[in-house]
Amino acid sequence: MKSIKSLVVVTALSLASFGAFAETVSATASTLDGAEAKIAVQAKQAGASSYNITEAFSGNQVHMTAELNK
Repeated sequence: MKSIKSLVVVTALSLASFGAFAETVSATASTLDGAEAKIAVQAKQAGASSYNITEAFSGNQVHMTAELNK
């Protein structure tokens, strides 16, 4: 239940901070490093100058969300 509340709060905050050029991407992997590597690839493909990880959830797998900065 605590993780669901955290996910809802993070989602609401990330939607509230959406900028004009912000794009959100997500990835799933078995490790934090694997999920971040997938985020990095997506950021590079989108031509982003950087990215900020806004959420990471670890259960059976890691789910990570990031906001790309162009």
